[in-house]
Amino acid sequence: MKKSVEIVGLPIISIIDGIEVGKVKSLVINPEKGSVDFLTIEHEDWQVSVKAIPFKRVIGIGEYAVTIESESSVIDLNEIPIANSLVNKKIRITNTKVMTRKGELLGEVLEYYVDDETGNLLGTLLNVSGKEVVLASEFVLTYGKDIIIVGEDASSKFLDSVEALENPQLESSENQQDVDVEELLPASSEAQSPFDDINASIDKHEESEAKALRLKQVDLLYGKVVTKDILDSEGNVIIPAGTHLSVDDIIKAQEEGPSVFVELSMNVEE
Repeated sequence: MKKSVEIVGLPIISIIDGIEVGKVKSLVINPEKGSVDFLTIEHEDWQVSVKAIPFKRVIGIGEYAVTIESESSVIDLNEIPIANSLVNKKIRITNTKVMTRKGELLGEVLEYYVDDETGNLLGTLLNVSGKEVVLASEFVLTYGKDIIIVGEDASSKFLDSVEALENPQLESSENQQDVDVEELLPASSEAQSPFDDINASIDKHEESEAKALRLKQVDLLYGKVVTKDILDSEGNVIIPAGTHLSVDDIIKAQEEGPSVFVELSMNVEE
């Protein structure tokens, strides 16, 4: 099992030729299969066409290099329509937001893990309100360009350790996290916090689970900068571009409905 960051940048060595054919530039994700299908190659002599190696032709991925049988394993993506199509989809996974099928924003991907033998995606490391948790790929429904969609029960399937992705038996049912949303929220403090009066801003009659989710969404977006005007359903600007999001801004977007909130979450930066 390898982190994506452990693969990108590695030299690619041809065993038969005994030469370096380039370095790994990126991992090409097949969102339908949930796998890495190609490794694109960075080489100073290849400026026009995009070269890549099908993952099935990779002999091994070590600490210091990726090995292939020979230089003939390298293909030109422009000559392989399916491969070129995958590259153009630009599925990146890292820094992508994670949302349930019902539109609940859970967090953001920090890293993802690949089976270095098969190329299959094993799981992701998520930032959920400042806490790092692990989610196995079996709970992912869609790998999108901007958002990863997971099942509604994904938050109850978080794992304690990355190692459990490779060895599920390490994660017994007793140790599997039913995430305590209170632990994911900012710790209480005597100092004044922008979150002190959130409860008063959210209808006290809402179910506790929905309320906790909205709190997590506020924590995830608070303080980030909006990169484009956010409009309500009638086309009015409710949050101008350049706004540093306050609690009130985020709640306003939540109250406008899922489509407006998703638009906000996809157009923010640190």
